[in-house]
Amino acid sequence: MPSSHARLSASAASRWINCPGSIRLAEELNLPNTSSAYSDEGTMAHSVAETKLTFKGSSEEWVKTRKQWEKSEYWCGEMDEATESYAELVTLTWLGLLNNDPAAVLMAEQRIDLSEWIPGGFGTSDAIVIGGGEIHVFDLKYGKGVKVEAKGNPQLRLYGLGSAHLFQDLYDFNTVVLHIIQPRLDHISEERIPLEDLRAWGRDVVVPAAKEASEGSERQACGEWCRFCPAKAICRARAEKNLELARMDFKKPPVLSKEEIAEVLGQIDALTAWAKDVEDYALEQALAGEHFEGWKLVEGRANRKYTDEDKVVKALEGAGFKRAMLYEQKLLTITAMEKLVGKKQFSELLEGEAGLVIKPAGKPVLVPVTDRREELNTAKAAAEDFGANKPE
Repeated sequence: MPSSHARLSASAASRWINCPGSIRLAEELNLPNTSSAYSDEGTMAHSVAETKLTFKGSSEEWVKTRKQWEKSEYWCGEMDEATESYAELVTLTWLGLLNNDPAAVLMAEQRIDLSEWIPGGFGTSDAIVIGGGEIHVFDLKYGKGVKVEAKGNPQLRLYGLGSAHLFQDLYDFNTVVLHIIQPRLDHISEERIPLEDLRAWGRDVVVPAAKEASEGSERQACGEWCRFCPAKAICRARAEKNLELARMDFKKPPVLSKEEIAEVLGQIDALTAWAKDVEDYALEQALAGEHFEGWKLVEGRANRKYTDEDKVVKALEGAGFKRAMLYEQKLLTITAMEKLVGKKQFSELLEGEAGLVIKPAGKPVLVPVTDRREELNTAKAAAEDFGANKPE
């Protein structure tokens, strides 16, 4: 699996398309994208998923492969289950096309050339399935922090463009189907787009944005794409946008209007994320010797911990305490119990008529009107409660 990265990477396309100046800023400040435990974990998940899609060895070789995975600190039952789910979905798409098109093909981790739209651009499609006049491009998202949608997703569209360009002379297709599979969030998203429309997007949107970004544009714009920007903590444009909230006139009138409250709600997530980014950056710099006026580096609070649990137990048993007194017994979580028992038996024994597992109503939260969940009618609910409790 390729590990190198393009200067204008497909994964950062949302950022440099909307904020071309971020490329120049990060390079001037020498702020490269750095690896993290999360990205390393994702890299392994992609490697496992690729193997599950393409493995053609013997059962003995398969056992050896799994033992190699088990040596990694990132390997766990959840990764095994998530990558299995992804591989099954991709394979089912391929098998579905095979029913009507015996020539349908499946490829994993396909290197693609994006230089037609991005100077020096390239990328890797996690999986590609071609058949029945369609090309399907899959993107595995192993993370579970943010749900990612396929519709209008610049990264996935670029993978679609590159994949279609690579195979246009070998196969006949006119529709591109873009899939995002996020198994740890049980989330699947899809966008179907005519090939000509995708090519028009590449020509009219990507090409001019890539040209502007690669030529050192100073134009900056803030949005959700700031999340993974190397300069997110010290970008002045982002700071000024978030500080606009603090500049609101809170004195006239004496209370905020409903419209102002709605405006504040719309900025809270971005504002708190920005504040956390600045805080993390300042701590990192302070640890490196930087000083910020009015602030100092101190040791934080810490909880006591055992240095060796086995020796603790032996010492207490030697003092007359029984082993059973030294441990707390706790029932497995629902997720862990379901994995232990199996979904079918878990459902038969604990759910349905047994009523031993329930899903209580979630705590009310405020979300944008674009959220797909049904709106709570609190006034109606209150009236119903009053009616049910009203004395006769």
